[in-house]
Amino acid sequence: VQLQASGGGLVQAGGSLRVSCTASGRTLRNHFIGWFRQAPGKEREFVAAIRWNSQHTRYGDSVKGRFTISRDSTKNTVYLQMNSLKSEDTAVYYCAAGSSIITSSQTMDTQYDYWGQGTLVTVSS
Repeated sequence: VQLQASGGGLVQAGGSLRVSCTASGRTLRNHFIGWFRQAPGKEREFVAAIRWNSQHTRYGDSVKGRFTISRDSTKNTVYLQMNSLKSEDTAVYYCAAGSSIITSSQTMDTQYDYWGQGTLVTVSS
């Protein structure tokens, strides 16, 4: 699976942005798709995940209620809609996919097999 993340950019605090993750090479059926982010000098952080088949979602505590993950099966794409952005949301956002993940481990980056190249989101205050 090849993953291509896109849609990052500069946005003011309080604004919204949507980033996308498009897969090629194979279907994302039976996969978990996760979004992680890494800010300068910080460890990679779980943001959100979606189970492709059931569309069950999970969010990190810092983004719950502000971010929404969704998928479009016709485009083999996962979206992360980010609202009410804060300066602390500034980071490189990575999408990842894995087919052997159990639900309780979907927040762990080590469980994902495939990674996109990342897209930078900068929130100005």
